[in-house]
Amino acid sequence: MSRASKAVRVGATPSKASSAVILVVAGLAFLYPLYALARFAFQPVGQHSGFTLDHLKALTDPIRAYQYDQLWTGIENSLVIAVITVALMLVFLLPAMILAELRFRSVRRVIEFVCLLPISIPTVVLAVGFVPVYQRVWDITGAVPWVLSFGIGIITLPYAFRPIAANIAGIDMVTLNEASRSLGAGWLQTVWHVILPNLRRGMLSAGLLTVSVVLGEFTIAQFLQQNTFQTGLALLEHADPYVASTFALAALLFVFLILVVFGALGAGRRSRKAS
Repeated sequence: MSRASKAVRVGATPSKASSAVILVVAGLAFLYPLYALARFAFQPVGQHSGFTLDHLKALTDPIRAYQYDQLWTGIENSLVIAVITVALMLVFLLPAMILAELRFRSVRRVIEFVCLLPISIPTVVLAVGFVPVYQRVWDITGAVPWVLSFGIGIITLPYAFRPIAANIAGIDMVTLNEASRSLGAGWLQTVWHVILPNLRRGMLSAGLLTVSVVLGEFTIAQFLQQNTFQTGLALLEHADPYVASTFALAALLFVFLILVVFGALGAGRRSRKAS
């Protein structure tokens, strides 16, 4: 038997029953905290069981509206920061990775190192380093929350880099570029009509992870004393923990639904290609 025909087996392949057990255990570990959060958010005051929507009625109470002003403002600020951060990723990170893959292959490792470096540095350390920088920036722009998108964009680099890099590794971008250029297409036409459509899945995944990180970022906003979704939740928790828990649960479900929708779109596209 030749060396090429020998199959190298590392470990054991789990059976269907073992895979099902692992999946169930992992699902329970993920769902039980959400169940506990939902049970607290919708249980009557002073009781340990039951279900009520009375806590949500406070959102429409004009007398208590002042308690939720910072939360609504924080949600608006976080959405603006998320849009700007995703735009920065598409404008700077994506073109840099495409150029590194097609023309400057020697700098791919440098880009990977720079993009993955923030994940090895604690967010608290980055936030402390951002304080003197933002003091100078706010002298020019004013203390506006959207400027946080530049600092949070550094935090999101590892999460935006990995999906795009995996998508690039799954296609032969050099061959696609050469084929398009040989048919007479220019550089911009090749990128717009050939490269970007093949990177759609990686771009969507990177955008989703970026939005998730922005909606969950607390440390930088707290250190820089800006009102975002998480800081608004932290302030609201002292006044109305039930509504704060409801919004935290809604944010988690929102991101989960987006993930499911993107996964379904990707699966539908693959099935159409296969057919």
